[in-house]
Amino acid sequence: MNKDLEYAKKFQVVSKNKYWHATGRRKTSSVNARIIEGTGKIIINGFGPNDYFCKNTATETVLEPAKLLGLDKKFDFSLLAKGGGITGQLDAAKLAIARVLIKNNPEDAVTLRKSGFLTRDSRKVERKKPGLKKARRAPQWNKR
Repeated sequence: MNKDLEYAKKFQVVSKNKYWHATGRRKTSSVNARIIEGTGKIIINGFGPNDYFCKNTATETVLEPAKLLGLDKKFDFSLLAKGGGITGQLDAAKLAIARVLIKNNPEDAVTLRKSGFLTRDSRKVERKKPGLKKARRAPQWNKR
């Protein structure tokens, strides 16, 4: 974990004015992604992806757009995740990486669009209404 934090600090110093950046959102989560040319290292809020998300499949999920294009070993990824939970941040990170790869090479947009990586999932939790227990769940009806 310390090595990841040291690398994140080094990433900030090296990457000044030499990176591409983009933002991805899902539910209430927001992820800012930056890439520089490198070896495929991923840092999320100073941690590795499996440490941050506590899932073994986090690395594969986040890097799906880069693997589709064969760029997962060509760039280093630095992500800043805020808000929401694990699922929202994972999907927001995937969208952010897809968007930042397009800024690097606009011709890849067609491939990523066909695979569904550029579509923002706009579903959010529906608000609770007055008189109901949840958004649509009414209290149990009692005849007498």
